[in-house]
Amino acid sequence: MMAAPATQQEAINQFIGLANKMKDEGASIEFVSTALMRACALYATYVVAGNQGALREGGVQKLSEIFAKELNVVQAAKLTEAGLDREGNPVSGA
Repeated sequence: MMAAPATQQEAINQFIGLANKMKDEGASIEFVSTALMRACALYATYVVAGNQGALREGGVQKLSEIFAKELNVVQAAKLTEAGLDREGNPVSGA
């Protein structure tokens, strides 16, 4: 049994580890990615509306905006890590 993560980064690493295990066992990365996104959508719906509930259009839009924000955070970190600006150009002095 896996220990409960103490931080969000630990939880993220556990999810990525599970995804990589699925990939290593033969699942395509597209399959794993779609499964992770659908699992995220199911869990986010559960958090907002409970087990038997569903989101209305406004809830779907709000969660879409939250996901987009998180995606932008990840992409900004990836660009910074690569020494690039938001347009993908090398950062001078890097």
